[in-house]
Amino acid sequence: MPKNTEDNRPVRVKNRRVHFANERTFLAWIRTSIGIMAFGFVVEKFALFLKQAAYYLGAAGVRGGGAHPGALAGPPSPGYSSVLGILLVGLGALMALLAFVRYKRVEKQIDEDLYRPSVILDTLLTISVLAIGIFLMIYLLHSI
Repeated sequence: MPKNTEDNRPVRVKNRRVHFANERTFLAWIRTSIGIMAFGFVVEKFALFLKQAAYYLGAAGVRGGGAHPGALAGPPSPGYSSVLGILLVGLGALMALLAFVRYKRVEKQIDEDLYRPSVILDTLLTISVLAIGIFLMIYLLHSI
């Protein structure tokens, strides 16, 4: 049975707005993780599109009678885009799991009136977005 406060309302009812704020924060983290997974999926599928286009363009150049510098002898090797896409999907799934753990931990802290902010999820998101940005900049600079 929940403890009652001085105004005879249960602690959970008294902190209802704080719990709603915690739930909104959790849902924001879930949206962020879904966005990262979707971006990873797009990066992976775009890499597949580029591989197929390069393969067909190379095969058409060989069949046309003359080999051109971009002609490929066989199927293209996997590139950085595929690896990055898979890592992004995994990162998004990990972030969703960490968001749930954080949500439950904060919920318990609110009920006990002992809230302590945690920076693990914030740090993970910041570092991962920074690393992805740097990787994409390097990748785009090499493709010029």
